Amino acid sequence: MTQNRQGETGSVPFRSGRLFSVGMQWYFMTREGLDRGPYMDKTNAEAELMLFIQDQITLDERIASN
Repeated sequence: MTQNRQGETGSVPFRSGRLFSVGMQWYFMTREGLDRGPYMDKTNAEAELMLFIQDQITLDERIASN
């Protein structure tokens, strides 16, 4: 990605994919550097990553509203 995300300013930081495999198992990495998994395949890892991101957004919204 060569552009800042919405709301970001300054130089564009390095970004990499969050999904990776070890052997036949798939994982995703959180921003905190924690690995989540294993999942049977990439599709399941992607689905769990999307749920994890949505949970984090919900948590951030709850914190902001208090």
